[in-house]
Amino acid sequence: MVSIFKMKKIIDINYLSILRKNYNKEKKKIVLCHGVFDLIHIGHMKHFKSAKNYGDILVVSITPDNFVNKGPKRPVFGEKLRAELLSNISSIDHVVINNTSTAINLIKKLKPNIYCKGPDYKKHSDDITGQIKNEIKALKGHGGKIKYTSDITNSSSTLINEYYSDLSSSKKKAINKIKKASFNTEKIFNSFKKLKALVIGETIIDQYFFCETLGKSGKDPILQMHEFNSETYIGGAAAIAGNLAKFCKSVSFISMIGEDKKYYQLIKKKLANNIDTKFFFKKNSPTIIKKKYVDIVSNHKVFGSYIINDSPMDIKNENELHNYLKKKINHYDLIVVSDYGHGFISKKNAKIICNKSKFLALNAQINAANRGYHTMDKYIKSNCIIINETELRHELRNKNEELKNLMKQLTNKIKIKDLIVTKGSQGATLYSNQSKEFYEMDAFAEKVVDKIGSGDTMLSIVALCLKLKLNKYLSLLISSLAASQSVSSIGNKYLIDEIKLKKAVEHTLK
Repeated sequence: MVSIFKMKKIIDINYLSILRKNYNKEKKKIVLCHGVFDLIHIGHMKHFKSAKNYGDILVVSITPDNFVNKGPKRPVFGEKLRAELLSNISSIDHVVINNTSTAINLIKKLKPNIYCKGPDYKKHSDDITGQIKNEIKALKGHGGKIKYTSDITNSSSTLINEYYSDLSSSKKKAINKIKKASFNTEKIFNSFKKLKALVIGETIIDQYFFCETLGKSGKDPILQMHEFNSETYIGGAAAIAGNLAKFCKSVSFISMIGEDKKYYQLIKKKLANNIDTKFFFKKNSPTIIKKKYVDIVSNHKVFGSYIINDSPMDIKNENELHNYLKKKINHYDLIVVSDYGHGFISKKNAKIICNKSKFLALNAQINAANRGYHTMDKYIKSNCIIINETELRHELRNKNEELKNLMKQLTNKIKIKDLIVTKGSQGATLYSNQSKEFYEMDAFAEKVVDKIGSGDTMLSIVALCLKLKLNKYLSLLISSLAASQSVSSIGNKYLIDEIKLKKAVEHTLK
């Protein structure tokens, strides 16, 4: 039985401790290599051969598909295909598919004598995830050692981007322009941390009710649903504050919730510790709740409802907000406003935001409650505005004119430095009023689960990029990759993963 088990090349992760015991009895030294190994090349082959020289048995583990953070449409080859290919390499004795994002659990189960990494891991500070230090700690727990090979390195991502990528010609053109610019991803993200950001806007409670669609009622012409479960997330400007808090050490958040403070504790609990809050409690109003009823089979929204009082705040609240903004707003490097048109930001307060902000990024959304009433023209002079194409046409009351002409008109009308128009699956276009140039970036989302919050997510990141005066194409790339994270889950269930975004940027540009 033991000999049959040892003959198997692809081993289930749960049998690693048994494998270890068997080879211990034979006093054989185990070497572990771990990685994605999406596209095997000569660098990998030399790495495996060198690793095998450190011991008797070479075990190669691979990162499972759901933990591969190398950008959209990665891995190119699924975990089973990658394992099958590796099992056919003569220097490898066993292959295992991991079930977590790092090799820590593998190291604890297998207890390898040697953990072997490539030369690019020798400088631990270059590891974006920071996990190499934790893996070494786990290794030392049983007396194992780490070794680094010194063979030539080829990047799988570079080869995939060059030969296996299905990127559009416009996306390749944009990426090539970014590559010509001089930048360092780690430096950029470290610079984000130094910015003091202020987010202003309504907090919205997003409730999703997951139902089975039963069909038409027997008596009335209405659709009947069987409700199974529900989930509640904090959305609106609170989601923007949450995303910015992932990248900036210091974030402040000014918002409005209901007088009854019903969701106050939930909101405070969900917001990160590095977010300083100032809430205005709107009289005679509930905290805004937006409900979505979702078909549990297809994940499609069937209908929605609002609990809201979208009348303006009373004079007392408005003046209190005005005085607070007047006192605080110039203390921040970056102001991000998301105005949902539900009565929080008056013309008077929009004016002070525009006049006092060092850098203003804005999203003034159209929704079912404000259509026909909400406009951006109270925000004169801003550094960055992000809207979708429908909102742009609504703002200018122009259904048919060419999009780029409308972008020019809006930037001139309300004095915008950079206007970004999102176009769903067609990506986004940025118009710089300073250079008079257009910059286009296709969408990166591979699978769209829910578009709610994607514009806010993009605003969060593009505001940081443009504040640092990064290359326009690079700014669009980083923020588009962030938006692709957002649309892959329901609502604002998950905020942006900083490490995942860093890796996606680096691997996309290899």
